[in-house]
Amino acid sequence: MSTPSPAANRRTFLAQTLAATGLLTLAPAAPMAAPVLVVGNVTDLHAVEVVRIEAPRTAAEISTLVTAWPGRVAVGGGRYSMGGQIGVQGGLHIDMRRMNRLVWLRPDDRAVRVEAGMRWRELQALIDPLALAVKTMQSYSNFTVGGSVSVNAHGRYVGHGPIANTVRALQLVLADGTVTEASREHRAELFRAAIGGYGAVGVITEVELDLAGNVRIERSVEQVPLEHYVEHFNARVLADPQSVLHNADLLPPAFDTPVSVTWRRAAGDRPLTESARLVPRDARYGLEQNAIWVMTELPGGRTLRKSVVHPMLNSKPAVKWLNHEASLDVAELEPRTRAISTYVLQEYFIPPRHFLSFAQAMGRVLQDDDVEALNVSIRHAPADRVSLLPWAREDVFCFVVYFKQRKTAKAQETVRRWTRALIDLALRHEGRYYLPYQLHATREQFEQAYPEAARLRSLKHHVDPEGKFSNELWRNYL
Repeated sequence: MSTPSPAANRRTFLAQTLAATGLLTLAPAAPMAAPVLVVGNVTDLHAVEVVRIEAPRTAAEISTLVTAWPGRVAVGGGRYSMGGQIGVQGGLHIDMRRMNRLVWLRPDDRAVRVEAGMRWRELQALIDPLALAVKTMQSYSNFTVGGSVSVNAHGRYVGHGPIANTVRALQLVLADGTVTEASREHRAELFRAAIGGYGAVGVITEVELDLAGNVRIERSVEQVPLEHYVEHFNARVLADPQSVLHNADLLPPAFDTPVSVTWRRAAGDRPLTESARLVPRDARYGLEQNAIWVMTELPGGRTLRKSVVHPMLNSKPAVKWLNHEASLDVAELEPRTRAISTYVLQEYFIPPRHFLSFAQAMGRVLQDDDVEALNVSIRHAPADRVSLLPWAREDVFCFVVYFKQRKTAKAQETVRRWTRALIDLALRHEGRYYLPYQLHATREQFEQAYPEAARLRSLKHHVDPEGKFSNELWRNYL
């Protein structure tokens, strides 16, 4: 738990006293006190000032915090969301990272139950000795399990789609302090609303997940014409039962030639080129940090990635364990400093029938606005039939834009402008945009992208009638 200053304690006491006398309400326009604590995120942008931060260890503690707190409550884990999704102005922030224990592990059933604050890398250390792997997760292992469920994350797993497809059950703390179970069979609508619900209906405290077998995988790299990529993916990746992971990279400056990277199950006689079973947690990434700086700051840096760096990284044979590739550390993407610039993500979900048109138009926007995009990574996901607020209402290709942005007000306004242009572009192509990132979308864009929000509002009114659970995302759009 963060320790506030004496002044912070006085302000918190004052806020609670005012709330108790009815002089301070839950209305978001009336902050509880002068905020003195900050909940940040990995980008060092859009930090949220809060009144109190708590790091509980049990669901019972969370229940007590939620019922005793007189104002708004937001929940966070690894702090990789980028637009205030884990904090609410003037409210209570519940930091889940101390709730990282294993509840149970059933290897024969390929199932596990963990507390929501456990990071994927911690889970991998527990299951790797049993020849097991996480079935679906992000490409990097630093995220918390509960946070991944809350944003309905996905990775590079071929045919798996979002994490919703692998969640068996959840434990939730509701606004009235009730600790309840939710699954596809029990309190199903609450289950669906919590997955990809960004904390709107309750605090996820435990997650029960499917596991898979840990297998040896081998990398295959191929450059594909943009107009043939969908055909290539369907025939060479999706239809191949040996395909395990896949993404394609569109590289600057033109973003017009996908480099297809597929990891397939390796033949038994193929020797490992990487003997480690998991990526070390304390590795140094100075070379990668220097390369990122060169590619974004020096003349010709944008073409350097396409002509030198990317071919060098993918030219050598690679045979490794799935768990090693799934335990990548996001530190390899980190800059040396975020004092002047920062690195940010966006993502758009586009039906296959519109893939080529969207990709070409997106490339033009990135070039016309001189976006410092290091790459656009393409993945695929089948339709999401589980979550109440799906980002994949049908099969989609996922365009993940990784870019550098300055921290000035002018730069942020520029990013807001071209982001809205990309969201409009996605909407015109019957697609959607992803919600864990900077909150640049207009209210109209959000409503058009996620018409299911009406059902989420209705359910939230039922389980959280006073609107206790909130964050900056839902303050803007819900």
